[in-house]
Amino acid sequence: MKTEKYAPGMAAAVLLVLSFASGADEAGAISYLEDFSSETVAAPPVSFTPAVGNWIIGSDGDNKVLVVDGSKWQRGQAAAGLADKARTLYGERYAEFLDNVKAYAYFPFAVYKAVESFSNGRISMRFKSIAGRIDQGAGILFDLKPNGDYYALRANPLENNLVLWRFKHGRRSSVSWVRHVRTPSRQWHSISLQVQGRKIRGLVNGKEYMVHELPDPVKGRVGIWTKADSVVFFDDYKVSPAP
Repeated sequence: MKTEKYAPGMAAAVLLVLSFASGADEAGAISYLEDFSSETVAAPPVSFTPAVGNWIIGSDGDNKVLVVDGSKWQRGQAAAGLADKARTLYGERYAEFLDNVKAYAYFPFAVYKAVESFSNGRISMRFKSIAGRIDQGAGILFDLKPNGDYYALRANPLENNLVLWRFKHGRRSSVSWVRHVRTPSRQWHSISLQVQGRKIRGLVNGKEYMVHELPDPVKGRVGIWTKADSVVFFDDYKVSPAP
């Protein structure tokens, strides 16, 4: 029997080493895959920069995973060393980023270091929700701007839905909402985002559930998003920019 374990309560720290696997698809475009195999269990992630919440490398059986540990979550809690992380991500505009991120402290997220800007292509990952009374959300964060605005496409086993959220100027709003998308807890699922210009598509476990057109083209950083007290395992985070 495989066991699930992680190291709870360890605050994330700033690590500037870039660690990712990359390859070329048939069209010659570079894709990035992070399976966390080179990471250290019970240490903060090297491949992602936590902005809000507690993020740690854990294991699911013999497999290394990224864990968001919301068991000690507190409202308004940003990740440790957030100011330094903001400087690393956005340089002189870090103060603007900080102000908005603090307004979003109800929503833990971590930024993928390998991709500085994503506009078109596909982002996918696997997730396994473990616990959370308030929420067990698992989402792909994208279009993260220097001022902290972003979108998140997320699934939630507690609500059985798929929602596209927009975070702008410190406010969250739902953009598109699809019901009857089942992702039972303690099972592995996949979620994918496809972006072509302003059009996005959302898939769960290989099935397309959402098609939506945004008001503006996507261009920004990407990452992983969740909410409140969620405890979720993440694996096989892949970014495939269009050529």
